[in-house]
Amino acid sequence: MLTLPKFFSGKQAVRLAALAPLAALLFFAGCSQKSQPEAGVWASVNGKEIKREEVDKYYRTRVNPEGQEPSQEEVLTLKLNVLDELVNNEILLQRAKKLNMEASDGEVEDKFTEMKSPFTEDEFQRKLKEGGLTVDDLKRDLRRQLSIQKLLNREVVAKISISDQDVTDFYNANRQQFNLPETQFRIAQIVVTPRREEQVHNRKNDDAVGEADARRKVQMLSEKIGAGVDFSSLAMDYSEDPNSSATGGDLGYIQESALNKSDPALKKLVLGMKPGQVSGPIVTKEGYRFLKLIAREAPGQRNLADPPVQQTIRETLRTRKEQLLRAAYLANARDESRVTNYLAQQVLESAGKLPGAAKSNAPAK
Repeated sequence: MLTLPKFFSGKQAVRLAALAPLAALLFFAGCSQKSQPEAGVWASVNGKEIKREEVDKYYRTRVNPEGQEPSQEEVLTLKLNVLDELVNNEILLQRAKKLNMEASDGEVEDKFTEMKSPFTEDEFQRKLKEGGLTVDDLKRDLRRQLSIQKLLNREVVAKISISDQDVTDFYNANRQQFNLPETQFRIAQIVVTPRREEQVHNRKNDDAVGEADARRKVQMLSEKIGAGVDFSSLAMDYSEDPNSSATGGDLGYIQESALNKSDPALKKLVLGMKPGQVSGPIVTKEGYRFLKLIAREAPGQRNLADPPVQQTIRETLRTRKEQLLRAAYLANARDESRVTNYLAQQVLESAGKLPGAAKSNAPAK
C-alpha cells in the first residue's frame, strides 16, 4: 500500500525559508518517483497492485502452445485485455469485501472439492501443471469468482423484474418471431475434443488433451448422465464449445431445414429423439458430442398464452436486463475507483514497442 508522506514544521521561520528551495526540489523529485511504479507492477486498483506475473499467468492460459507464435502486437493486445479483466475483477472483489460478501473458506473448499472430484490425484495435478497453476492459485481464483458472483447476485440479479406487461409488449413487437414456418428443435449439447482448445469457457476450465483424455472424459460424462445429473450443469462444467457452455449447452431453436446442413447421422438422431431425451456420445469430425432434445415445435403461430413463448420471452428480457445492469454496475464501480494502468501507459509511451512485455513467458513450442 502507498502511504502519504508526513510533513513536519520547523520552529524557526528563517530555517524554513533557507530550506525551502531544497524542500521544493525534494518534493518534485518525490512526485516524479511516485508516478513510476515498482518494477513488475502493471496496474493499481485503489492502491492494490496487479503485477506482471499475474497477467503472464492468465495470458498463458489464453494462448495455444501448439499454434503459431503471436506477434508482439498480438501479445501486448491480449495482455492488455487480460489486465483489464483483472482490474475489473479486483474492483468487484474489493466491493464484495466491503459489503461483507467475500466467499467463506467453507464455500471455497466445497467448490474446490467439486472441481477436483472427477479426476484422480495425478490427473488433477497434471491439469494444474498444464495451466501453470498451484492449488493456492486455484483456491484464490475460486474465492474471487465466488465472491464476485455473490456480489452481482445481490446487487444486480436480485433487482431484475420482468412484468407481465413487459412480456406482452415484447410479444406484440415481435409477433412474427413466434410464427414458425417449419418444425424446429431446441437442442443442447456437450462437446469434447481430443485437442487443446485456445478458449475454454466451462466452469471447471476442463479441456481434454489427447484421444485417451477425451475418451476418459466421455466415459465420465456418460456415467454422470446415466446417473441423472443435470445436463445443463454438466455442459456448463465440462463442454468444450466456447459458444454454448455458458448457457448449459443450449443452442436455441434450430429449424428442420438447417439440420440438412449437418451430418446426416446427426439429423437422423435428432428427428428420432423425444423431448427430454439425451443421446449417447456421438463421434464427429470435431471429437465427441452429447445431444439433448429440449423441445420440438410444430409449424404455426404461437400464442402469448403458450408456456414456451412466455418462458422464451422472460429469459430473453432477463438476459438483456442482466447484461445491461452488469455493464452499468461495473462502469459505476470503476468510476468510483482509483485505477492506474501502467502497462497501457508504457505501451503508448513506447509506441507499442515493449520487447520485455512481449517476450515474457511465451508459450513453449
